[in-house]
Amino acid sequence: MNKLSIGSKLPAFSGIDQNGAELHASSFTGKRLVIYFYPKDNTPGCTAQACSLRDDYALLLENNIAVIGISADSVSSHKKFVDKFSLPFPLIADTEKVLLNLFGVWGEKKFMGKTYDGIHRTTFLFDESGTLISVIDKPNTKQHASEVLRIFQS
Repeated sequence: MNKLSIGSKLPAFSGIDQNGAELHASSFTGKRLVIYFYPKDNTPGCTAQACSLRDDYALLLENNIAVIGISADSVSSHKKFVDKFSLPFPLIADTEKVLLNLFGVWGEKKFMGKTYDGIHRTTFLFDESGTLISVIDKPNTKQHASEVLRIFQS
């Protein structure tokens, strides 16, 4: 697992969101960008994280911050998740784990004594020029928007 490092440029990528639309990294040129990777739709921690970003979304927009969530869930799973919690930002379905590997967030995990491959909950923050300025390795799911805002405002 080889994560992007501070100072790296935003990789050129594309992905399909919950509405079946194709999103491109280049669409976010000139904006601050939050790309957060999370393990699974509709689980407690992932829901808390998404809802934190949703609840402060207007404040994020005021600060020229765009948000993209990415997991290995399907487009239809993302659609249900977005609809259920009224999420105002796109979720990319990375069922083939292309972006998960590109950003270095797919790898070995341990839970209750078992080892398995999975998504490491990680958030990447890019400035307006597409330069990685911060990586949050273990986001506070309930206060994730505050964490993001604090970093961008410092």
